[in-house]
This record gives sequence, structure tokens and C-alpha cells, in this order.
Amino acid sequence: MAPPTAEVLGNLIRTTSLLSREISYNSLSSIVVEQSVDITHSDLAALYLCGQDLNRALRLDRKRGRHSPPPTLNRESPLVSFMDECGESVVLLERRESPFADLLMTPDMHSGMALPLMTPKRYIGILLVNSTEPRFYGHDRFLLLDGLARVTSGLMENARLYRELKEHLDQIEELERYQENVFASMTNLLVTTDSENRIHYFNDAAARELGLSDDDIGASFSQTFTKPLSRKLLETIETVAGTREPLRGLEGLYVRDGSSMDFSLNASPLRGPRGKPEGLTLLFTDQTTEKELKEKMHMVTEERRVIKDMFSRYLSDELVQWLVLNPEQVHPGGAERIATFFFAAIRGYTSFSESKEPGYVFTILNQYFEEAHKVVRKHNGMVDKYIGDCLMAGWGVPIGQGDQDAIKAVACAVEIQELVNSSARTFFTGDAKALRIGIGMHTGPLVAGNLGSSTRMDYTVIGDTVNIAARLEGVAGPGEIIITQDTANQLNGLFDLESRPAVKVKGKAKPIPIFNVRAML
Repeated sequence: MAPPTAEVLGNLIRTTSLLSREISYNSLSSIVVEQSVDITHSDLAALYLCGQDLNRALRLDRKRGRHSPPPTLNRESPLVSFMDECGESVVLLERRESPFADLLMTPDMHSGMALPLMTPKRYIGILLVNSTEPRFYGHDRFLLLDGLARVTSGLMENARLYRELKEHLDQIEELERYQENVFASMTNLLVTTDSENRIHYFNDAAARELGLSDDDIGASFSQTFTKPLSRKLLETIETVAGTREPLRGLEGLYVRDGSSMDFSLNASPLRGPRGKPEGLTLLFTDQTTEKELKEKMHMVTEERRVIKDMFSRYLSDELVQWLVLNPEQVHPGGAERIATFFFAAIRGYTSFSESKEPGYVFTILNQYFEEAHKVVRKHNGMVDKYIGDCLMAGWGVPIGQGDQDAIKAVACAVEIQELVNSSARTFFTGDAKALRIGIGMHTGPLVAGNLGSSTRMDYTVIGDTVNIAARLEGVAGPGEIIITQDTANQLNGLFDLESRPAVKVKGKAKPIPIFNVRAML
């Protein structure tokens, strides 16, 4: 084959110069198509590239010319198969019957060339050029395009590698940023050193607590920490660098600017891929802070235990759990509340108990209190205490729910009376079957809180509201629920109320308007 002419070499050099300025895959593909038309005066040029799946058709990436080439090249066509196997260019000088006829991209084309873009390890694609003239591609044009295809192949492979390298670098930078964010968010104090025992890195917590700054990067670890750490501890840390085993649980005192920090230290050697020492990872834990946190945790745990012990006798499990999770709702000492309280006492109890053995009387009382207690807790009430044959219960302490407190209290009282009147009841049986309940209720202000001594403390309530409810219990007849106007005002018309004449009670100058609750509507 004759050597290339000066014109061919000049065109190739100029085109190569243009290509060598680019590192973008898209820019390279654009230049090679544009230049293949410009320097050969072809009528149509098209670049087809392989996808990641080498079994799929080659897709049209770039074209130049007023004609429209096919969008893909079939992978199984004789032309593509030949170039895949041999890696050689194909020249068709005129339109005639040929296994490579698809080299001519449109019916108007009469000669063409197909040049492979490939490297020893990778097949990139095919560059096709066509002319409407037969025998258009001679020796010079072939040498020019062949050289252009070879140069472009190498540059496109370099561009691909550069792009992959950049993506890997971006991933590494992202991981480094993520790592720095993780280290920065650590509450432990992290310091790393290099193979020369110089400070390589420290996180924000270490900078803050150990008094480190950017000026300490690259400084000797031993010299930087000579004053804050003991000599013995520094010597122990230095020995870890020469071993393969981490040292955990070292303890000491970090002294700086008149303050001290009680710490524990884990020191781990850093090793390279071949086991070469690359420094240390030093993780300080501020035990002073940990001890304070443990003390606070103990106080919180103890506070919740006290709340649970105090209220589990009075309240439903649901309310006790809510108070445990919201201890701020339990105020020390007494707190003013608006609450509803009732007293439910047994009618006929005195005459009944006079003729019965004490043990039997206790059994009757406990059976009644057991069932009544369940109903109170069901309605989220607080069983305050048992007074002889009387049960005292309240709503609105220690947690208030507005008018819902009175509604729940009355609903509870109605259910207790229905239970007493039920033929299926499990209490007040035998000789006690004639016993009934009278309930007195009032809504108003009171003081609720812990009352007692240092050795025994109870949660209870005091105030005129409690006294009025207790007085009304004496007014209530068997099966009755006597409430005040203040309670009735909270019920939103949910109950059938029977108005009763106002009653005079001890401690009150004026008679109190009352109602009997007959049923829930």
C-alpha cells in the first residue's frame, strides 16, 4: 500500500488535534462525524455505538448529511458480524449485490466505507461514510478515515475511563463526606494518628473537649498531649502502634485549663493492605458526662417508679402508663384542680352487719368493692379510698379532661347501680341480697397531691368539693345518684335528670340544688 500523501497527513493531524482537546464522550463522537464529512467530502456519515448489552443492535449516536440513516444496525447482519470477528474496515466502491449491501445507508448512496472503532479489549462501534458517487473512496480517503477511526477509538476509550474514574472519585468524595458527617456527629472523642505518630484527624467533639484546633493537624501526638495525659498512658498508647491488637478500657484523667475529664480510651492500630502500620485510632469516652447521664437516667427511672407505685392503686393501667410517660403532669405537693367526686355507700349496711359475723361482713364488702373498683377503672376514674362500707372515687385528678370528667363519673355511677340491680351480679347474694347503694356526687375545685410523712405518702384530695359529695351521699336513697347543679351543668344533656328540692347540708349556709340521675339517654 502506498504511503499517505502530505495532504492526508495534514488533514489527519488537524483532526487529531481537534479530537485531543476533548475528554467528553459526546464531544468526541460529534467531532469524528463532522470531520469525516469535512475532510472526505462525503454525503452522509453516521456513528453507531454498542450498548452495554453486546447482543443488542448498535444504535445511531450521531449523523451528518441531509439523508436519514437507519436508527440501528442489526447485530446479526453480515457487515456487523464480519467487523465483530475480524476488526477490519469494509469498502464498497459501487452499488451491487453484496453481503455488505447495508453499508450503503440509503438508496441514493453508491459507495461507502465502514470503519470499526475498537481497542484491544473493547468494541466501541462502527463509523459509516457514504457518497452518492460510485468509486468515491480511494486510497487517500481510506488511509485518512482509517487513521481517524484508530485515533478516535483510543480517545473514546480514554474518555470512558476518565468518566468512570471521575464517577469513582465522586463516590469516594461522597463517602468521605459521609464519614466526616458520621465522625462529626459522634459524641465520643475521635483522634487518629499517622505512621509517624502525628495527629491526622479529630472530630468536632474531640476539638471541643480536648482543646484541639486545625493547627494541631500534623503535630506530634505525644508532644500535644504531654501535659493533659500522664506519661504512663502516653507510653502505653505508643506500644499499641507496634502491635496488631487493640487495647480497650484504658482509663485516665484529662487535665486542661484547670478542668478535668474522667475518660476511658480504646486504642486500635491502623494497618495498610499489606499490614504496614499506618497509625492509631483513639476513641475517648467522656465518663464524666456518662456518669451524669446515668444519674439523670436513674432519677427519671426512680421518678417513674414512684409514680407507678403511687397511682397504680387508684387509676386504670392506661392512665398510670400515661403518667409514667408524662411525669411533669404530677406536681410535687398540692395542685388545684376542678374535679368530680362521688361517695357510694351501702344502704342497710348497719342493720345487716349487726347480726353477722365480722368475717362474713368483710367478704360481702370485698365482693362489692372488687366489682365497683373495676367499673371505676373502666371509666378512667381514681379510687381514692374505702371508708367502711363506702367507696370514694374521683375524676379530674391527677389528669383533668374538662366536662368529660363529670360525664364519666355519672356514667360510672349509673353502671354501678345497674350492676347492683342486675340478677346476674356476683355480690350482695344470700343474706345480703337486699343491700343497695346510694351515691352522692359534686363537681368543683379542690386540692390534690401527696399527703403524709417521709415514711408514708398517699395521693389524696381535700376541699369543699369532697365534703359536699360526702354530705350528698347521706341524702341519696337506695338506688339513687344525687348530683349537684355544678355536676349537672357538665353533662351536656346526656342523662335523664330528676330535679329534687334543694337540701341543706352541714357547713353550707344556703340549700344546695340537687338532681337524681335516673338513666343515661
